[in-house]
Amino acid sequence: MKGKNTILWDWNGTLLNDAEICLEGINILLQERNIPILDMTRYREIFTFPVRDYYHAAGFDFEREPFEITGEEFIVQYKRLLPRAGLFADAEDTLQHFREKGFRQYIVSAMEQKALEKSIAERGITGFFDRIYGIENNLAHSKIHRAEELIESEGINVSKSIMIGDTLHDGEVAHELGVDIIFISRGHQNAERLNQNGNRLLPDLTSLVKFMNDDL
Repeated sequence: MKGKNTILWDWNGTLLNDAEICLEGINILLQERNIPILDMTRYREIFTFPVRDYYHAAGFDFEREPFEITGEEFIVQYKRLLPRAGLFADAEDTLQHFREKGFRQYIVSAMEQKALEKSIAERGITGFFDRIYGIENNLAHSKIHRAEELIESEGINVSKSIMIGDTLHDGEVAHELGVDIIFISRGHQNAERLNQNGNRLLPDLTSLVKFMNDDL
C-alpha cells in the first residue's frame, strides 16, 4: 500500500449499509410470485453482477416475464426502503481519516447517477469525494466503463490507487483498471466468495484504517 494516494470507493454495501433493505425488497417481489424468499445467508451467497444472474438464481423466471420488469419493480421497492439504510458506523470517520491523510477519494457505483448523488448528499458526505460516478440506468449490468471514464477524466495514476469494495465485481473493475483491491466482507457477498486467489479481505473499515496506517 506504500505510495497510494487515491481511493476508489464502492458505495452500496461498502459505505452504505443497505444489504438488509435489498433483501427485504427482493423478498417482496418473490412473495408476490409465490417463490420462496431468501434469508441473508442465501442472499449473500447468490448476489452478483450482472444482477440479472442474481435474480435468476433467486428463482425469477424470465421466460414468464422480462427481466426489465422485475428490475424496475425492485428499484421501486429499493427507493421506498432506502431512507432506512444508513452509513456503516465507521464510514464517516474512515473518510475523514483518509481526507486528513491527503487522499483523493472517489465513488464508483452500480447505482444510477442521480439516485447515487442524492443518496450520498442525504447522508451528508458529498464533500469527502472529488467526483461521484454512477451508471446510466437502474439495471446494473456493470460499472467498469464508468470506472474507466473516471480514470481518464480525472487523470488518475492507477499505480497509486486502491479500490475498496464488497463484491467480486469490484475486483473485476479493479483488475480492468489495473488498481489494487481490498474487499470488505460485511456487505452484499460473503467472505467465502470474496476470499479467492489470495484476495485481501478485511471485516470492516476500522480494520482498513489500521491496515493502511501500518503499511504507509
